[in-house]
Amino acid sequence: MEVDPINDLELTTASNSVNIVIVGKAGNGKSATGNSILGWEAFFSNLSPSGVIELQRTILNDGRILNVIDTPGLFDFSTDFEVISGEIIKCIELAKDGIHAVLMVFSIGSRFTREEEAAFESIKSLFGDKITNYMIIVFTGGDILESKKKSLKDYMSLFPETLRNIIQQCNNRVIVFDNTTRNMIKREGQVNELLSLVESAIADNGGKPYLDKIFAKLKEGAFLQHENVKEVKANEGCSKEELSELMKENIRSYNDQLKHVIEMAEEKQKLSTEWLGKQLAKEQDARLEAERFARESQKELYEIQKLRKELNDARKRYEEFRRFDTMYPKCAIL
Repeated sequence: MEVDPINDLELTTASNSVNIVIVGKAGNGKSATGNSILGWEAFFSNLSPSGVIELQRTILNDGRILNVIDTPGLFDFSTDFEVISGEIIKCIELAKDGIHAVLMVFSIGSRFTREEEAAFESIKSLFGDKITNYMIIVFTGGDILESKKKSLKDYMSLFPETLRNIIQQCNNRVIVFDNTTRNMIKREGQVNELLSLVESAIADNGGKPYLDKIFAKLKEGAFLQHENVKEVKANEGCSKEELSELMKENIRSYNDQLKHVIEMAEEKQKLSTEWLGKQLAKEQDARLEAERFARESQKELYEIQKLRKELNDARKRYEEFRRFDTMYPKCAIL
């Protein structure tokens, strides 16, 4: 029976690890959320989107390894395609065994923007629509809700339709995080609640992590590299020139795979950016139309107010005339 190298490699990956990727707009609290999950200051919180994608890990109570990947600026549409593509590849390499959950972070203290909607669409474009089965919506700023004595349900009732639709696509997996709390019981409770949502997503997907074509290409490249290394080791009796050529071929093969993956990532990112441009253009057209309607309405309102004033003035003149007529009755002869 012929063995598929990609699937064979997939079966041999460690089953005792959970990979979580955190995405969202700069300033929404991605790094702070990652730190809350890990229980220590692993990621540097920065309002700038120019941070570096990195992985930090901790060990869960059941002995599994929890890998948390922070992605500052991954979906910042002001960044060049090449930079974003490189960051995407790095993110996928860090989670090369697949993604068990994607945490999309929004902030209660910030208005939901078109760019955040585009980031969600970009994630689907890059990884495929099925990635939403692995997504969890996290709202930071739980302390704000608490100070206003509001519940998440109260807050969600004010959401725009677009945001409610995003939550629905993520199977209504949503949680509020307070990253500022010093209450260890509260912090542990919200982390456990989040991990329960992660477990729910894993169970809903049959216990399998998310793997896409890009992951498959990287796995294929890694497998070929592994096979070439084995070939080099098996040919230790070869001349230095032959070994050198084998190593060069190994590098060329892996680079070709990586180049193809980068091209795929760039193409998907371009499509997402084009989508954002079209949405913003539609929004601008709608705004211009609304402004034109507002101007016309304002003009009509001005005309109505003008007519109302003229009518009131005429009524006042008539009342004055009647008072005058009452005070000075007409002559009987007339």
